[in-house]
Amino acid sequence: MLEWLTHTPYAEWVNQSWGWPLALTVHAFGTATVVGVMFIIGLRVVGLFGPIPYAAMNKLMPFVWIAVACQIMSGITLWMTKPAQYLADGMFEVKFILLLIAIVVTWQFHRSMAREAAAWQVKGRASPRGRKLAIAACLLWAAVTIGGRLTAYLGSLYPI
Repeated sequence: MLEWLTHTPYAEWVNQSWGWPLALTVHAFGTATVVGVMFIIGLRVVGLFGPIPYAAMNKLMPFVWIAVACQIMSGITLWMTKPAQYLADGMFEVKFILLLIAIVVTWQFHRSMAREAAAWQVKGRASPRGRKLAIAACLLWAAVTIGGRLTAYLGSLYPI
């Protein structure tokens, strides 16, 4: 099955044309958007950027989810070009697990912020749960980014 994926017309197009640089560019912009926006939101939730209302942070979350979708689509495109190699790469497996956890934590944070932003604004600070979820989401997205770079640089040198 993995060999078949590698030789699909789509995977071959990616390998033999502008597909690889295009997918890599979309992946990089998706990563930059997710990490950048989540860190802005996270820093606000832990107390910085006080003049920005908590409710305004909810308006940024769609950008995060669009960027996550771009990362997933471009990531699948990149993965299809050499799935067996990626699946044999321990760092890729770590990155993928961190990605799944980051998505779940970000979803929980988004739900929490949507429900509690008005109360946070009245209190002048986010709830302890909101702060913990924001910090966890930021750290997880940073770890996903580091895992992605290590996957690219280390390849299969250190399989788990």
